[in-house]
Amino acid sequence: MYTGNCDSWERDKNETGNIKRVIRSQNRVIVEGKNKIKKHIKGVPDHEGEIFTVEVPFHASNVQVIDPLTKRPCKVGVTTTYKVRVAKGTGTSGFIIPRLEILKIRATPRPTTAGSKDTPIEFVWEQTFDVKTGKGMPDL
Repeated sequence: MYTGNCDSWERDKNETGNIKRVIRSQNRVIVEGKNKIKKHIKGVPDHEGEIFTVEVPFHASNVQVIDPLTKRPCKVGVTTTYKVRVAKGTGTSGFIIPRLEILKIRATPRPTTAGSKDTPIEFVWEQTFDVKTGKGMPDL
């Protein structure tokens, strides 16, 4: 759950909703059911004109995460012992905030096969230094 906090769109200020889509290239998010505007399409001889409602994206800086326990807006921090997101700020619980499923999806998947610039596996496992004999140690 995220809350909107945008000064230019007063009608959606302090409203809560779920993230529907993340546009990483523009650093914007679309919140479900919020920041709606009406679009007009002019009629032409082949097609009749119409008015429809569209959800416009917010800038990512204008939305905040909701603390799962207190249900209030909070900032997000990362712990030093484990790399997890936690709620930070005054009046927050310090509870772990799970990542959204939409943020876990990568735009380009990680490669699973070796590429042309990858080191071949036989060179990776090759032993170049022997501890007992000192073979392979550079002269300093």
